[in-house]
Amino acid sequence: MPPPTLTITPKLLLSVFLVGALASAVVAQDCGCVSDECCSKWGYCGTSPDHCGSGCQSGPCNRNDIQVADIVTPEFFNGIIDQSDGDCAGRSFYSRDAFLRALGSYQGFARLGSDDDSRREIAAFFAHATHETGNFCYTEEIDGPSKDYCEEENTQFPCNPSKGYYGRGPLQLSWNFNYGPAREQIGFDGLNSPETVANDPEVSFKTALWFWTNNVQPVMDQGFGATTRAINGDLECDGSNSATVQRRADFYTEYCRQLGVAPGDNLTC
Repeated sequence: MPPPTLTITPKLLLSVFLVGALASAVVAQDCGCVSDECCSKWGYCGTSPDHCGSGCQSGPCNRNDIQVADIVTPEFFNGIIDQSDGDCAGRSFYSRDAFLRALGSYQGFARLGSDDDSRREIAAFFAHATHETGNFCYTEEIDGPSKDYCEEENTQFPCNPSKGYYGRGPLQLSWNFNYGPAREQIGFDGLNSPETVANDPEVSFKTALWFWTNNVQPVMDQGFGATTRAINGDLECDGSNSATVQRRADFYTEYCRQLGVAPGDNLTC
């Protein structure tokens, strides 16, 4: 199990990059394309591979026939969570069944590109989740209640002063400017009841998949290192925390090995 110092690194999960990324994601959700056009990761309509391939938001995206449940087997999932301490809150919270229920709302997850592309995306998602939660040990950020993750200038998603927007869930969702739009897409009251992410396992996985498909999946074709940058930016990349970057990459390469796929290039950032 990763030491606690590694599981709390996502405390500023999206602070570096999401203001811009979130804007593009919102545009992408409202492309307004005609039925035979794809909404690209940048929010434009069209039918080219750039529109319908990696990062495609809606429309006839180039989804493959992969069944994620056949790859995320009980053995694979339990092989992660079984490495956490027996008294971890996450052991009775996270489950493969909750992940698969949440997945029903995100049909594009690990469904773009080739079979190998799908396997690499699954390996990447679970590598980051493993690192962020300590093998699915933590449902909330360590010492999270003591942290202030309210961007007061964000009037679109104003903070509830009695609530804390610290890291929760498989990718440690943080900040009001994430809980707010997650609420709109998933249907839970993220600003007034952010604790739902640590209390409802299906919602918890949905927040991770929501963030992933909007902000991480579009850079999968740039290598695993790009996914680390999408999650924690210069808090870890460009030499800020090389050990943490390498640890994420180590999880990823191990999961690629288990899933029978080459990890590809550009593993670090």
